[in-house]
Parts: sequence; C-alpha cells; structure tokens
Amino acid sequence: MKLSITTHIVLSGALCASVSNASRLPRAVLEKCPSGERSSLLIKNRIYNICPGTDYWSPNIQVLTNTVNVDACVTRCSEVEGCAKASYNLKLKTCYLKGDPAAPIWFDTADLDTIRVGNVPQCPGGERSIDVNGSKFTVCPATDYWSPNIQEIRNIANVDACVRECARNTSACEKASYNSKIQTCYLKGKPASPVWFATTDLDTLRFVKGQAPAPQPTPVPAPNPGPNPVPNPVGKHSGRWGNVFPLPVIPVAGYVVPEWPESNRLLFWSAWATNKFSLWSPPNGYTQFADYNYKTGVVSQRTVSNTRHDMFCPGISSLADGRIVISGGTNAEATSIYEPATNQFVRGPDMKIPRGYQTSVTLSDGRVFTIGGSFSGARGDKIGEVFDPRTNAWSTLPGARVEPLLTSYDWEGDWRTDNHAWLFPWSNGSVFHAGPSKGMHWYGTTGSGSVQDAGIRDPEADAMCGIHVMFDIGKIFSAGGSQSYTASPATSRAHVITITEAFKAPTVERLPNMNDPRGFANVVVLPNGQVLVLGGQRVSRVFQDDESVLTPELFDPATKTFRRLAPEAEPRNYHAIAILLGDGRVFTGGGGMCGNLAPGQSEQYCNRAIDHQNGQIFTPPYLLNDDGSLAMRPIIFSVESNGFNEGRTVKVGSTIKVHMNYPEDHTFSLVRMGSVTHSVNSDQRRVPLKDAKKDAAAFTLKLPNDTGVLIPGFYYLFAMDARGVPSVAKTLQVVL
Repeated sequence: MKLSITTHIVLSGALCASVSNASRLPRAVLEKCPSGERSSLLIKNRIYNICPGTDYWSPNIQVLTNTVNVDACVTRCSEVEGCAKASYNLKLKTCYLKGDPAAPIWFDTADLDTIRVGNVPQCPGGERSIDVNGSKFTVCPATDYWSPNIQEIRNIANVDACVRECARNTSACEKASYNSKIQTCYLKGKPASPVWFATTDLDTLRFVKGQAPAPQPTPVPAPNPGPNPVPNPVGKHSGRWGNVFPLPVIPVAGYVVPEWPESNRLLFWSAWATNKFSLWSPPNGYTQFADYNYKTGVVSQRTVSNTRHDMFCPGISSLADGRIVISGGTNAEATSIYEPATNQFVRGPDMKIPRGYQTSVTLSDGRVFTIGGSFSGARGDKIGEVFDPRTNAWSTLPGARVEPLLTSYDWEGDWRTDNHAWLFPWSNGSVFHAGPSKGMHWYGTTGSGSVQDAGIRDPEADAMCGIHVMFDIGKIFSAGGSQSYTASPATSRAHVITITEAFKAPTVERLPNMNDPRGFANVVVLPNGQVLVLGGQRVSRVFQDDESVLTPELFDPATKTFRRLAPEAEPRNYHAIAILLGDGRVFTGGGGMCGNLAPGQSEQYCNRAIDHQNGQIFTPPYLLNDDGSLAMRPIIFSVESNGFNEGRTVKVGSTIKVHMNYPEDHTFSLVRMGSVTHSVNSDQRRVPLKDAKKDAAAFTLKLPNDTGVLIPGFYYLFAMDARGVPSVAKTLQVVL
C-alpha cells in the first residue's frame, strides 16, 4: 500500500523507520515474505534473512545513517546486543534497528527491506507432501538446513529420490537437503533445532509422520550430528572445457573488473579494430572493447575513443582503489585509466617515455613502475619511470637503467630485447626482475632509482615470452619461452625462484621440464597454489598456429610434477590470454590479429584462419570429483573486517573473520585479480592465509603486514575444504 506522505513516528520515545502514512496501521499484514527471503549472511552463528519491499511497524532502538546497503545494515544489527530485527531504506541509506520485538507488524512497502534473525517462518515457496511406505515427508524448495551431515549420498537423481533415502530409516533421519546441480543428498539425522534458511541452491525435506519403526532385536540409537564424512575424492580428473563462444573482439588483453560482493565481469580489448591492428603514424586513437559477464553470459561491445588512445600492446596495472592503468602501446605515450565505479575511461597523464610491449607493476606503496618497451616509440634506453596516483603524474628514474635486463640476442634486432620483462613488486618499493633474460636483478624506485644484479636464473638461454607467476609468498614459477621473439624454438625448462628480503640474492631451483616446450603460453595461479599452463607453440611464431600445444598442464608445487590435462578446442598462441575467474574456473581466449592495417587498407593478405575471436572456460580438476561430476563446494557466507567497509575492505596486517556454511576445517588464500596481455599478468599473485583460528564455522585470519607481499588492490578471497575444492570467491579490497 503506497500513500503520498512519508512520516517519522515516535512511539515510546523511539523513532520508527520511514513508513507510508503514519496515521493508521497498515492494512496488509504479512505472514511471509511476498517475494521470498534471501539468507545472505551468517554472523556469529546467526542466519540473517532479508525480505525486500517490506517494513516492520515497531519502535526503533537505534537509527544509523550513511549505511551503504542492506547487507551493511545486517552487519550493524549483528554488532548491537539484542538486535534480531531491522529495516533498511536504500533511498535514505538508513538502517533502523528494532531490537527483538515480540510481535511486530510486518507489512509490504516499496521503500524498505526487512532483516530478521533465525529460521524462515515457513517455506517461502510452499511445501509439497510425499508419502513413502506410509511415512509422510514435506519438501520445501530453495531452502537449506544449517546442520552437520550424517551422510552424503551422490548420484541422486532428484529430491524425491533423496526423500526415499531418508525414509529408509526415519528413526535415524528426519531432515535432509538436496542439491540438484550436483545431484547430492545430505542426510541430517535428527537435529533438535537446525537453522532453516533460504538459498537458491538446495531443497529441504523433513519427516512429518508415519508408521512406527519396526522392532529391532537391538535398539539402534539415532546418530549424533557430527562432522561431515569425507566427500568423494577430487583432483584426478583431467578437467573439463566448456563450449567455445564468440566474442565481439579478439581478446588480446583483458582484466577482471572489481565488484562487490563477487567479481563476475571481464573487460577485453583488441586494437583500433576488432580483429586487426595498425602501427601507422599517426595512430587511430581509439580501441575496441568487449564487456563479458561470465556468470550471466552477457557480452557487449564498446568503442573507447574519449582518451584518444589505441591501447594495443600496453602495460597494465591495477591500483589500490580498483582503477586500471593502461599505458602506452600503439599510442606510445598515452595513459588511459578505467574507473570501475562509473564503468568509464579517462585520459591520464602522458608517460615521459613513449613505450609499447613494456611491463608495468603496482608497487608496495601504491605507485606504478614500468620499464622497457621498444616495440613502439624510439628504440632503446627505456629507463624506468613511475606513476603516482596521488599526484597523477609520471616521473623518470634515471638510475633504473634498462640495459641490465635486456636479453642477450634477438635475430629481429634490439627493439625486441627489452620486451615483456618479468617484474614482481616486493617490499619497500622494490621490484624483482626474474627474466626473460638469463640474468636477474633488483630495481629500486625511490629517489632517482637503482638497479642491482641478483644472479643467473638459467645459464642456458633467455626465455622471451615465457610464463611467470608468484604462486606463494616469495615463490615464483617460470617456464617456457624462446631465445628470439619469433621463428625461435621454444623451451620446456622450468624453475622456482625464491625471494626473501629485497635486494638479497634469490635461490633458483631447476624443476623437471614441462611435458611440452611452449612459447606464447599463458599461466594462471589457482587458489590452492597449483599452477595452470595453457596454450603456446613448440616453435614461437607470431601470427601462426603451426606446432600449437592444445593440452594444458598442471604444475603441483607440493610434488614438483607436471601432468597433462584435457585438451582445449582451439590454439591459443600469440595474442591469446588466460585469466582466473572468481568461481575458480579459468577463461582463455584470443590469438591471431591481422598485422599493421590502417582503416581502408585491403585485407587480402590476412590469414583469418589463425584469428580466434572467441573464448572458452576451463573447469580445473579441483572442481570435479574423480568420476567427473561436480564437486561439492564450500560457501563463504560473509566476511567481517572491523573498522572497515562491511567486510569489503581490509588493511594490510589486520584480521578478518570469515563465516563458512559448515564447521569443517578450511584453508584460505587471497589471489590478486589479474590483468593480462602477451603472456604477462603482472597483477596476479597468490597469498595463502595461514594459521586460521576456528570457532565453529567462523575463521579468524591474520593478513600479512608487508605491503610488498600483499600489494594494495583487489583480491579474490577463496576458502578451500580439506580436499582443496575452492569456494566461489568474495571480493576483498586491501588498502595501505
């Protein structure tokens, strides 16, 4: 019921939430949520149910302004002793805490949402009855019980079959949950008072009445609820590829768009055209982008022209506040900055030195460092420079010389030898250079900059366009690459480089070779610490698909072994990318592009057979049971970070509390959201969170206090069960 006047009511000295027409009570009193409740948060072992479009007619115990959303209102309620109900007004950004009124009047209104602690009052979608051998059960869709499982049964075709499993012995089973996606029945035994909550993923069933159990020679006691039994084993499957799907552009570059509570979007781009690039002068000054939501499957295209920047072959770095800095490329001096809050691009300050094929990294203090990049602009002497987001300016570092990091030889010339440096930001503004040259170095970014020798990674050869990623704190995996950029045999050699203190010599461990030599491959670190290697060629050749390696391989740091996985459908070589998604799967796409064509030029010499204007998503082995069925996944209900933005933002060195769906042991890791082009993803790194303190289903985690380890910016927070199966990640912003 909507009325024109909004009034604040004072009852017994307390302010009520904004309601429509306070002169009389609402006519429509609710018995259940009209549109269905969602149970989004579990805090301090209490489920909070949210019902949109409703309000409580009840005095307020506290009114909290500047509350950003309804989930934040839930958090506020959880922090106030005695708060079991609340209302939230999005327009006013105001949270009204109600305490625990005995019988509040619940009514519908378009202006507010209500929050309450505890079970759903009745089945949101209505229960249906099932009779099994004289025993009556009811089934409630879209709900679950917060209660330990006494048995987990796989390959159950539907919820009715789950009912039959429970009905086998109603003296031991009175409640169960069923997950239709993974066809699994969870028997709950006879819990006295399980929390019943709304969720889109499961259905619940409960025993209502029936025949008394047949007499038993020996009484069989009902099992006590306890820890979940060990689920089906995972990890031995070779993984599964989804269908190849078209994209509006060839994804030569891409990054994750940071969003709360989960990050589900990727932005890709090609060059001035969707499937070709140009190095003619002057550049065209615009870029073709695609926006892909992997959760909904929605793809859209856009042309970015307002920054006057053709962003083909740039450096990419994500800032602490989530903005993405894209520097150089075809417009070699230009900087474009993507702002997630507005989904728009703005022109940044020009670099002091025009560059293309350079690498850039976000430093421990939030600045961005870049070096090299003779693909565009003048050749050679591409010393380091830094971008400071606080002053919105670039400045050169004359002491950060580029010569030490050059590869020893490339048959195409010296413009190739400073391309795609393997850079890893570390403590106190330092940067570790791991390759592709044989030699390694430390760069300093304070004052006028510095460079210091750090020993030899591989005495045999350089590794241009090899793969590299930090899979654990200070531990860098590298493999593949070739001596020259193109027309050069690839290597299968692999290493683990371990760095400790800045400017100290690292240790280098030679690993067994990969199963296949690879140039132009991509690498992704998974939340469990394993490293996924995708694509590439046995002989590096730009704009070619010959000698492609279609079979990915998985490196396990625990065993120091590689194993082949399920082959992908299309080659992913030069101009292909791969990136970790928030659900633990991996996107890969792209490859090809017709070279150096300006608008209007003929494409008669373009080999479109090697263009891969599409993508594909890989489900790694850790998400599959060994029989190929989907593994049951842990669920992060909520994250608390006291003093910050409702579990969204956390300071380096502080603690967070993670609430899980079941009180089993879990491990946790942060994976920095990636940005990738030309086999370089300088944003991704994995930071395991160790020594978790467990209290039932809540885990308190201490974050590293070194900003060189935990580079400021946006991360995926993953939880993994004892088998290593990851949850869907929550988004967490790490600030200085």
